[in-house]
This record gives sequence, C-alpha cells and structure tokens, in this order.
Amino acid sequence: MNHSETRIRTLVFSPAIRIFHWLRALTILVLVITGFYIAWPFLVAPESTDVLVQGWIRFAHLICGFVLTAVTLARFYLYFFSRSDIERRSFRDVMSVKSWITQLKSYIWMGHLHKAGVYGPLQFVTYVAISFVALVICITGLVLYANVYHEGLGGMLWSSAAWITAQMGGLAQVRIWHHYLTWAFVIFVVIHVYMAVWSGIRFKHNSVDSIVSGYDYPKPDSHH
Repeated sequence: MNHSETRIRTLVFSPAIRIFHWLRALTILVLVITGFYIAWPFLVAPESTDVLVQGWIRFAHLICGFVLTAVTLARFYLYFFSRSDIERRSFRDVMSVKSWITQLKSYIWMGHLHKAGVYGPLQFVTYVAISFVALVICITGLVLYANVYHEGLGGMLWSSAAWITAQMGGLAQVRIWHHYLTWAFVIFVVIHVYMAVWSGIRFKHNSVDSIVSGYDYPKPDSHH
C-alpha cells in the first residue's frame, strides 16, 4: 500500500442513520436474549414470589420490541425521504450486472469496489431483505402482544391481529415464524459483523468506524 496516497473524507452516514443503527443493534441483542428465555425459561424459579423474573424479562422484550418497530419504520422513511440520496443511489448498482460482477470479484481478492452509493449490490439486497425480516418480526410480535394484552394498544390492534393470526394458520404458527425469523437475525448479525471488519481490512475503507463517525475515506479512484 502506498502510504502517501490521498483519500477523500466523505460523509456517508447521517447522525440519524448512525443512531438508528446502534439503537437497532442494541434492541436486537436484548430481544434475542430475552426472546430465547421467554421460549425456554431456564432459570430456576426463586423461592419468593416477589421476584418476578419472567415478568421483567417479558417487559424488557416488549419495550425493545416497540423500539425496534419504531426504528424499522423510521429507517424505511429515511430511505425514501432522506435529504441525502446516498442510500437510494445504491439501487443503481443492483440493476447493473457489471456492478454485481465487480463486487463478487472483489470478495475473492480480484479488484476493488466501485459503488454508485454507499452499498454494493449484494449489501443492498441483503439489507433490504433483513429490513423486511425486521418488519415481519415486528408485525408477528405485535400479533403475539395483542393476544396477551387485550386493553389499550393491544385492544386497538386486536381485530388486525386476529385477521393476521387466521391468515398465518393460528397463533402457534405466528409464534413459530417469530422464532424462525429470530434465527435470521442471529445469522445476519454474525455475517454482517464479519464482513464489516473484513471489508475495512480488505479495502482500507467501508469499515466499522464509518457507522460510528459517519465518515468514510475512499481513494479518489474508488469514489463516485
């Protein structure tokens, strides 16, 4: 590597996107842990009934579920209506066979990335897919919520929840899909973290620090 090469300091992630990213990461972590516990309460019951272990874990799950739902909707809004079009520009690469070939070749150490936006085509498709997974897991979570809490928000959601429950083949199927989609999150997070670190090492940009600081440092010939 030529240490004297110039790099352009480019803002790629707005404060809103960075905040939502880390908020989503935190809520997913809590939701996965508490969700698995709700599915299989492995802690030994305390001697005193004053210690509501399952209750507090369910409470944390519900709060983080509502936060994830809000963040998921906010991210959909930002993609379409944010003043910065850097995420929307990435869609151009999805429609380009050449961009797909370029990204796939870069993953086997052949050449470098050239992206129209902030994501390569494989990244973009993966992020869109996991965003819809998040949307479905939030919907199924709200259906499960409405079937337990019949007042307030649960009461408002009841008619919609009952319809979705019927379409999915019953409440047990709703819970099973909620559980399966949790595994999709787990698998995605492992691959996502690995690829973020690998990309920073491989290309000397597109690294983890850009979602912290908001800035990337591409070389002039790799930035469009």
